[in-house]
Amino acid sequence: MPIITLTSDIGQQDYLVGAVKGQLLQVNPSFNLVDISHDLAPFNISQAAYVCRNAIKNFPAFTFHLILVNLFELKPEQLLLAFHNNQYILCADNGLLPMILEETPEMVISLPLDKTAIKNTLYCTRVMAKAVEKLQAGDSLSQIGSPDAVYMDRTPLRPLLGDNWMEGQILFIDHFENIIVNITHDQFEEQRRGRSFKIIFKRDEVINVISETYANVKEGEKLALFNSAGYLEIAINKGNAAGLFGLQGFTEKSDSQQTRLFYQTVRIQFM
Repeated sequence: MPIITLTSDIGQQDYLVGAVKGQLLQVNPSFNLVDISHDLAPFNISQAAYVCRNAIKNFPAFTFHLILVNLFELKPEQLLLAFHNNQYILCADNGLLPMILEETPEMVISLPLDKTAIKNTLYCTRVMAKAVEKLQAGDSLSQIGSPDAVYMDRTPLRPLLGDNWMEGQILFIDHFENIIVNITHDQFEEQRRGRSFKIIFKRDEVINVISETYANVKEGEKLALFNSAGYLEIAINKGNAAGLFGLQGFTEKSDSQQTRLFYQTVRIQFM
């Protein structure tokens, strides 16, 4: 039976994650359900893209990834089912898909929604589950939904670059309060060009060496390394970096027009 991963910003305080799994198992009790995370920050598309991108690539080919994140940013008219690099991704049409893939997917279809249905989380889950069931029964993608779907595009959050510097945004704070920045090892080395550097955050906090592991520094000292996903991480050996330095992934600020996301930054200066 197919592997189905679940990622959401639902949280686990109430019944909804269990109800989502119940809907999936009603469609097929043999679905193999795997949780990625249900504690993503609401409205933070960049964080969701980071988590999904780096989890998805580790799964066997032809895994189905159901992503219930920011489902109702817009009035839902369709759901998306993409096939890319031998993985299936099902999500809302909210700009998340291109941010996860960081490239054009090989194929995307539109999963139509019943105009008379109450379009809540459980209904969307059931639509996704039935699409998975049809694929497993041998239907093609073009038989399940409308091919060449037109969908919302969003540009992934990328670091800013200058001749002698680069600046990244804090994407994620992990369980240990390590700080994940949207600068990959490849981007860092390309911009560095063999030069020395210093990583600057919170005005006067500086790191000028990349560690291989947390144990490269003494307990309680700060360090920078590239994590298993290849992203820059700022940490404290056996400490809580985000809490100590007062850093966070994003803050919401509202004005009379809209709610916007503001990301704290980390700057790298090259010498």
